[in-house]
Amino acid sequence: MGLLEQCEELFKTSNLYEVLGVCKGASDSEIRRGYYKVSLQVHPDRAPGDELATTKFQVLGKAYAVLADKDQRAVYDEQGIVDEESDTLDQDRNWEEHWRRLFPKITLQDILDFEKQYKGSDEEVEDLKRLYLQLEGDMDLIMESALCCTYEDEPRVKDILQKAIDAEEVPAYKAFTHENAKKKKNRKRKAEKESKEAEEMQKEMGLNSEDSLVAMIKQRQKSKEKGFNSLISDLEAKYCKKPAAGKKGKKK
Repeated sequence: MGLLEQCEELFKTSNLYEVLGVCKGASDSEIRRGYYKVSLQVHPDRAPGDELATTKFQVLGKAYAVLADKDQRAVYDEQGIVDEESDTLDQDRNWEEHWRRLFPKITLQDILDFEKQYKGSDEEVEDLKRLYLQLEGDMDLIMESALCCTYEDEPRVKDILQKAIDAEEVPAYKAFTHENAKKKKNRKRKAEKESKEAEEMQKEMGLNSEDSLVAMIKQRQKSKEKGFNSLISDLEAKYCKKPAAGKKGKKK
């Protein structure tokens, strides 16, 4: 099965730009950033409950490799095909090592700095509108996937999406405009439970707020539970610094 067919099967689209969550005219740095965001959602260590995580991660790496290579991207843009025989798409390539070279480990300060510049930005608005369209207005899924968001951000997220609806930038999905009251209550209950567990962990470990964040990140990195891995993925994707544009690949 070719790369485009694999993308269709695993990501529900054969469009490499859509797989990375970017537009066709995206810059090299935007493509790199899109790859980083999506990779955190499908990384095998962060999605232990997904049996296809490893395959998704590998296919995602190939999609990025094509768009990161000037020549291959030009062929794909013009003809809609990829060179399956290219060394870039080598089946034996270690995509984990490749990913680590592209995205070194982030620091706590990186996390805090990115949160400040991301929240309320045009980028956040565009990300939320994209999620709204992909998830057809389902607030449960939107809040689980949205960057830099906790339950406290829900009113702000809803306001952003409602303004987009009013401006006719996105359709008015019934799942959003007429959300079941029970779903809202369940979301609130889940958030309160997670908040209580976090407070208890902080008290048990005798940590201040900053140390607590560090400890919780480390704890979630070690955990194999889906919830913890999802949260650490969110933290990394939300708060990491914008990676600098990488060197363009060369055909071998």
